[in-house]
Amino acid sequence: MISSPIADGVIDVHAHWLPAELFHLPPGAPYGGMRDRDGELYLGDIPLSISTRAMSDVPATLADMSAAGVGVRVLSAPPFAFPVGGGAGAGTYVTAFNDALSAVVSEAGGRLLGLGMVSLDDSDEARDQMERLAQTEGIAGIALPPLLAGQSLDQGALRRILTDAEDLALAVLVHPMQLPRPEWSDHYLANLIGNPVESATAVAALILGGVKEQLPRLRICFVHGGGCAPALLGRWTHGWHTRADVRAHSTRPPNDVFGELFFDTVTHDPGLLELLAAHASKDGIVCGSDYPFDMAQQGPVRFATDHGPDAESLTSNARAFLGL
Repeated sequence: MISSPIADGVIDVHAHWLPAELFHLPPGAPYGGMRDRDGELYLGDIPLSISTRAMSDVPATLADMSAAGVGVRVLSAPPFAFPVGGGAGAGTYVTAFNDALSAVVSEAGGRLLGLGMVSLDDSDEARDQMERLAQTEGIAGIALPPLLAGQSLDQGALRRILTDAEDLALAVLVHPMQLPRPEWSDHYLANLIGNPVESATAVAALILGGVKEQLPRLRICFVHGGGCAPALLGRWTHGWHTRADVRAHSTRPPNDVFGELFFDTVTHDPGLLELLAAHASKDGIVCGSDYPFDMAQQGPVRFATDHGPDAESLTSNARAFLGL
């Protein structure tokens, strides 16, 4: 719920924050916990190439916003904090994060907003958490992984959460988890290839599974420009027209539904952002940064306005996504 005024300027919908007391991560986290080593942040034994302070320190976040020309930043947990493992303690971790996030945004004078977390293994608990988030000042919605236990947004727990999000008018940000696969164990490929593939899988599942058709009021955004999705949209649409199994669960071709989704501008490639703009709605592109990660978009506002919509459009699009 966002009833108080927010600051002026471009809204960055994709940025991360986690208090240090939650660096241990929820039960079953695939890479283990986060920890500080001489001021640098590690995920298990993987160096994240960022300072520990950047992830947990609100003044550092606000200083970066000022340097980048960001008016408002929307904070969500880093994706490896999603409670994908479930089990005892997951709900407690989710509640602790949501409470800490609420406190941070309430003290930021309209410069910070939040996207909370939900339990992924208990639909009743997730519904209760979402009802509380919908009544929490400064919280606009939730962040979700694109995949869970071999399913995506058209099946299982993630599909049920999307139904509740639409019902409660909560925005949904879908962020890949960089899940490990043996063929991507070197060269940081779990991120460089894995993240865009996870996002594209979720976009395809949402469209071809008919989810957006069934949930027309759902406000959902895919980060990193939708990953591979803009480059694959023509292939999906061709397949939809030529194969009955591809269109079995949807009544509209992918290139039609694509324009009803939101995507951020973290593409690292002007040509890819221009391709995204050619396929997405002019109202569907929002500014993102991926702060504070090393894969963050450098100069996010300048990059977005140089190669995508102008600042006014980026801001109005973000306000629509957030339900302002």
